[in-house]
Amino acid sequence: MNRRPRSLLLPFSAGHFANDLAPVSVLVLAPAIAVDLGLSTMEVGLLIAIQSWGAALGFLPAGMLADVVSNRGRLMLITFWWVAVGHWLASLAPGFWWLAVLLAIAGFGDAAWHPLATTILVQNDPQRRAQALGIHAIGGTFSGVIGPLLVGFLLTVIDWRQTLQIIALPGVLMGVAFFVIAKWIPDQPTTRRVSRADFSALAQTWLNGRGLRIIAMISTYHMALAAMISMIPLYLQEFHGLSSSETGIAYAVMVLTGAIGQPFVGRFSDRVGRRKVIILGNGLAAAAAFSVRFFEQEGWFFAIMGALLIGVALLECVRSVILAGVVEYAGSREGATLGFAFSLMDGIGAFGAVLAGGVASFYFSNAFLLAGGLALLAVLACFTVSLQAPAAPEMRGL
Repeated sequence: MNRRPRSLLLPFSAGHFANDLAPVSVLVLAPAIAVDLGLSTMEVGLLIAIQSWGAALGFLPAGMLADVVSNRGRLMLITFWWVAVGHWLASLAPGFWWLAVLLAIAGFGDAAWHPLATTILVQNDPQRRAQALGIHAIGGTFSGVIGPLLVGFLLTVIDWRQTLQIIALPGVLMGVAFFVIAKWIPDQPTTRRVSRADFSALAQTWLNGRGLRIIAMISTYHMALAAMISMIPLYLQEFHGLSSSETGIAYAVMVLTGAIGQPFVGRFSDRVGRRKVIILGNGLAAAAAFSVRFFEQEGWFFAIMGALLIGVALLECVRSVILAGVVEYAGSREGATLGFAFSLMDGIGAFGAVLAGGVASFYFSNAFLLAGGLALLAVLACFTVSLQAPAAPEMRGL
């Protein structure tokens, strides 16, 4: 008698939380790091971008391996130890460039988790892709809630280096747990090596008019999100005078709202279509980001906080919808497709943090005007393209 396969949603969501906790907490650590190392807003944006670029290098290789390797659980187990050790070493960095490089290396390991986990989930439940991705995303988004709260508290009693070491510990715990959980993950029935055909299929899918417009949509969307989240902690502390713990609470509430909404928005898009949800989410987020400058001029602090909350939450909510749409457009090779999408988000999207740091050096809320403009560009790109799978059969059979 065959036993019913174990559900992987809960352990994968927990794994997502453990792997993402340290990387996402760097955003809230950034003000303390800036004070200790004497960094400008531009350098803070660059630090966040370099961390993201390191992650971008890990997504595509892991995604391609997810399509061809039999024992994917073993690869997922390795990611926890990579992330934990990488961030522990980063906590010992003597200066900006050592810290940036070590965070990038740690980010590479964290990145590898995402296409491996999401590929398995969309293959296991193809009829509810966005909902499954939304549930998986809860773990990562909750790391963006717990991380800021924990960091905000810890920074009141210890420095940023010790804080970074502590928030890397959940990765160690999940690394131990995955010695068991990895055995629950079914092996792929057939395996092969990554070949030139894989890269050729990827190029055929994306290096065409539709593919390039989808790339533009993904990139501008995540640049908008990166522009907002990279500057919010600094903005709240330096412009509005919040403490590290108050900043952590405020940022956590913003991310929590997005976390709660992700599976519901994903399920809604499973029913009404991806395109409508992507356009609406980015459009409303743009309006919220633009309103920050107006509220700031009027001195309406709570309105500013509400606008930031709405902007971040909406952009977080549509993430799983965009990923599901990308998988449906590509039609097959889920691992490579998701790896490619994650690479775009963290690779090109990271330029949003750099640009935000640059414009914020003139006036802080310029960063949110930039984010709003980028979100509108994502809306325009989405208007021009369908996310339905290409009709050509050879794209599926490679």
